[in-house]
Amino acid sequence: MRTCVNPDSAQLAATETPSDDLALVHASKCGDVGAFEELVKRYDRKLLRIAHHLLHNREDAEDVVQEAFLKAFLHLDQFREDSKFSTWLIRITLNQSLMKLRKQRPAREVSIDKDFQSEEDSFPVDVADWAPNPEELYRASELKGILRKTLQELGEGLRVVFVLRDIEGLSLAQTAEALSLSLTAVKARSFRARLQLRERLSKYFKRTEEFAGIESHSSLEEPSELERNKWSEGSYGS
Repeated sequence: MRTCVNPDSAQLAATETPSDDLALVHASKCGDVGAFEELVKRYDRKLLRIAHHLLHNREDAEDVVQEAFLKAFLHLDQFREDSKFSTWLIRITLNQSLMKLRKQRPAREVSIDKDFQSEEDSFPVDVADWAPNPEELYRASELKGILRKTLQELGEGLRVVFVLRDIEGLSLAQTAEALSLSLTAVKARSFRARLQLRERLSKYFKRTEEFAGIESHSSLEEPSELERNKWSEGSYGS
């Protein structure tokens, strides 16, 4: 039987570490609604950005996040405390987002597991020889719509990985855990997503005239914090 010792929610709110998350989870399981509200405050913006990148509709994203938090609250007893609570929340949000996509597009099945695990991941051979980096692209504000459209054109599986890794800055391990994938699979999907984005963006621009002198950005290089911020601004905003 669980012994309930509720922490000081106000004190934990100032630190926001994984261990504090766990303390708030324990308090929530013991009926402390304020503790769960603190968890909502910590992660609602991040989950909203993720949902919006997948759904491209603010109202739908808000609905999904509300559903995700409700589902998390009702199933707190299923949270395994050997993982990060934030990763568990992201997983629930992804599932809710893809469920909504299924309802909107019944003819096209959307599933994290099917999309990620149906075939052996491999690195593509054909790579676009032009590699704009998001920081340079966003110097012209009119390109934001192009970037949003290009990201939306990615398959759900690749888009999920790109959003988590390149926009939200999750580590390989966190992304793998959120999607129940191997590290190798995440690396491969991340690589393919970046290459596809390059190739799709390249059709909008002249390679040598409009972006002459832009330094090549490696497909496997980790994006900078500024680059992540720019991608995020293009699709949802902070």
